Amino acid sequence: MSITAFGVVGGGQMGNGIAHVAALTGYDVTVVDISADALDRARANIEKNLARMVKKEAIAQDVADAALARITFSTEMTALTTCQLVVEAATENVELKKKIFQQLSQTVSEDTILATNTSSISITAIAACTRRPDRVIGMHFMNPVPVMKLVEIIRGLATSDATYEAVCEVSERMGKTTVTSRDMPGFIVNRVLMPYINEAVYALYEGIASVEDIDTAMKLGTNVPMGPLTLADFIGLDTCLAIMEVLHDGMGGDSKYRPCPLLRKYVEAGWLGRKSGRGFYTYGG
Repeated sequence: MSITAFGVVGGGQMGNGIAHVAALTGYDVTVVDISADALDRARANIEKNLARMVKKEAIAQDVADAALARITFSTEMTALTTCQLVVEAATENVELKKKIFQQLSQTVSEDTILATNTSSISITAIAACTRRPDRVIGMHFMNPVPVMKLVEIIRGLATSDATYEAVCEVSERMGKTTVTSRDMPGFIVNRVLMPYINEAVYALYEGIASVEDIDTAMKLGTNVPMGPLTLADFIGLDTCLAIMEVLHDGMGGDSKYRPCPLLRKYVEAGWLGRKSGRGFYTYGG
């Protein structure tokens, strides 16, 4: 299958980042969200990020203009009917994702590949909600999408070789390096990353050290670009909690994946990190 038209469901941070990169690499892109305001924000973010690339002389202005012209925005799923590949980039909620895939299965062509940007949820379970489980796959981009080079490819139980090969080809055209994971909770990145972040939250919860000292220790002690609590704020504490819950449930309640009570408490308080203005750190004015 020759893929030329690329759909994205969800205009949030991940969705608009995926749309940005897809358009910049020559795909015609349709972004769908239920909220017109979310679509306006998505367009504004894409414009801002393209302008930043122009300012840094990473691309020319005419390239940025052409990329933006290749993106259309809609609140209707039917806008995706001409797409050969649709990537779902909605909130990390299994019931929401299943609902979206049921809608997509009834809306787009039977030949359309349906990919999910989930960072932890079973691809097989999502695929079972559709009429074409062989054409469902995990395509997990990293945040921020225009900067991060990795895409995790996750095959569900029924994913066909043709679907896998097509998604690998698209990812590589988008300038990404791919890795392939079995369909197990957390896949590769979050199977390792989230317990690390969760353990850092436990270190804070148990009074081992302050937020700043935990982050400084891990930055300077392991040569990572940011500490685990800063990273958690960047990802979103609600997302971190959701992934830990998937890991905990998917691993049969193994205690090493139990979300830290402090993480749960912050989410209950609405302290979600950068996006809410407060997490382990305080942001904004």
